[in-house]
Amino acid sequence: MGRKVTLATCSLNQWALDFDGNLERILKSIEIAKAHGAKYRLGPELEIWPIMHHNVRYNCRVLFLNRYVSTPILLIRPKMLMANSGVYREMRWFSPWKQSRQVEEYFLPRIIQEVTGQDTVPFGDCVLSTKDTCIGTEMCAELWNPNSPHIQMGLDGVEIFTNSSASHHELRKADQRVNLVKSATIKSGGIYLYANLRGCDGDRVYYDGCAMVAINGDIVAQGAQFSLNDVEVITATLDLEDVRSYRGELCQPNMVRQVKVDFSLSSGDDIHLPTHQPITWHFNSPEEEISLGPACWLWDYLRRSEQAGFLLPLSGGVDSSSTACIVHSMCVLLCQAVEGGNSQVLEDVRRVVGDDSYRPEHPRELCGHIFTTCYMASENSSEDTCSRAKGLANQIGSTHMNINIDMAVKGILGIFSVVTGRWPQFRVNGGSHRENLALQNVQARVRMVLAYLFAQLGLWARGKPGGLLVLGSANVDESLTGYFTKYDCSSADINPIGGISKTDLKSFLLYCVEQFQLTALTGILSAPPTAELEPLTDGQVSQTDEADMGLTYSELSVIGRLRKISKCGPFSMFCKLIHTWKDALSPAEVAQKVKHFFRMYSVNRHKMTTVTPSYHAESYSPDDNRFDLRPFLYNTRWTWQFRCIDNQVALRQGLHCHRILRLNGGGRRGSQI
Repeated sequence: MGRKVTLATCSLNQWALDFDGNLERILKSIEIAKAHGAKYRLGPELEIWPIMHHNVRYNCRVLFLNRYVSTPILLIRPKMLMANSGVYREMRWFSPWKQSRQVEEYFLPRIIQEVTGQDTVPFGDCVLSTKDTCIGTEMCAELWNPNSPHIQMGLDGVEIFTNSSASHHELRKADQRVNLVKSATIKSGGIYLYANLRGCDGDRVYYDGCAMVAINGDIVAQGAQFSLNDVEVITATLDLEDVRSYRGELCQPNMVRQVKVDFSLSSGDDIHLPTHQPITWHFNSPEEEISLGPACWLWDYLRRSEQAGFLLPLSGGVDSSSTACIVHSMCVLLCQAVEGGNSQVLEDVRRVVGDDSYRPEHPRELCGHIFTTCYMASENSSEDTCSRAKGLANQIGSTHMNINIDMAVKGILGIFSVVTGRWPQFRVNGGSHRENLALQNVQARVRMVLAYLFAQLGLWARGKPGGLLVLGSANVDESLTGYFTKYDCSSADINPIGGISKTDLKSFLLYCVEQFQLTALTGILSAPPTAELEPLTDGQVSQTDEADMGLTYSELSVIGRLRKISKCGPFSMFCKLIHTWKDALSPAEVAQKVKHFFRMYSVNRHKMTTVTPSYHAESYSPDDNRFDLRPFLYNTRWTWQFRCIDNQVALRQGLHCHRILRLNGGGRRGSQI
């Protein structure tokens, strides 16, 4: 009996309810795995199989041998530990299998019986025992659980662990996933196969592949994290004796339930087979992740929505420029895929542009076909932002328009004036705060209406078919504080940067300057962020975002993580920040910032109920739809919490004064001696 096994795992871009497409991708991955000599192929979670057992719905792995044997279905293994936090609500759809090491008979549906010739198959917590090894199963969140099944399976003698996963992308998360896979085998040895979904999940999440194979704590095969390939298969040839030598005396007497299989993964003559050696995993930088993840998500959304491209209100600021650069990155990936022979991408590109003979030659040229940008000027807009928007549009190749919105704004205010007999004024012209805010909101909302008008009819006006998806460009920090107008041009179809912080977006644009030679971004990065909704002063911007918010973007990143990840309310946040910011701010100043943030957050939380669906990228996202489920009506006075903060500030000030008096007193006594 041989001892070397060739195993395959994959990343598939599956799509809910796309039964034909899902089957096609599964079969293609099996064909590739067999062509590479693999005798075991692992697919991602829920690639095709939810199961009803005793009228309970389970998320299951179904393990087959092949169709030309008497019992092709060997085992149905239900998921035991569910993902029920963050972006996941698995308990809404499935129940966990709670009977550890228990197996029942599952009666196959008649349509399956007719194909396999089987009436029942084992269902439960079980492993496969082949002639030459033992194979165990984990599913997605079970790897992340402190009581992962692989721990006991490894001690019971299981040599090959398989994990079918549906793990989403978050910035700076990939190393956690890799470390978990490595640690699963570094303690007691073993081979670990990890498969994952890839692509837009039909919602706000992007599954980022990273299929991998590990042995005894080392990664030996790595799949891509971001790719436009719908099917990716990686294989590795490994020596089972390496596992047995590594383990030595660690295993316990076998207690796990087994299904015996008359099959071998190894062959008798395998001495000539080379084995895969450890590799160093290449991790993408956060800037690369922003460039690639949202770009792949946008492409999936565009091709599956059957629209003809995107429209973006391009203001010349960091946020909208970041969205534009992500679309440009998408075009770069598309051209690379076509050049690399990806026929599916070429077919999809041709369908989007409406030309069966089209072949993209350059990202800039492709951008001109599928990406429209527009600068929406008002009397409060500066020449600088107009010039910056035009410069960036020219470098990425988008079809660019300049639109003046003053006529529409004055028309709306005219209607209000006819009805009320009043004409509101900006604050600099003597108006109240309410007038000032209303005038800003009218401009912002007019931009949304015009964006959708041009998205629906822009191609029609140019004699082309189809409509455009409107892209948003509000970042995660602005969503957190509500620093945007409800139903303004941040209201769009989708937003690729809504889960990314301003700090990360600035770093991303610096990356784009070097990676894509987009030199127009240099001026955009050096300009202060501004909404340009209030009158200019001597032709220059007088309004800035950070001044309006009363907090810097770097401060908001810290506050956002404390609110969501550390679960801090006002008082506990204050208690942490007086130490974090002690070198820059006094306790009283920290208290002022914390209270100001929570007032803004609670007053504006209702805006999150209508915010544009955004790419999930950050662990402190305030997304109300799926990730951050909280009330949107708060007591905005926070009376008890703010009183606790005030008491602490007073106490610390009293202690500080007491120390000063003691020091001064000590100094006088010393001078008298």
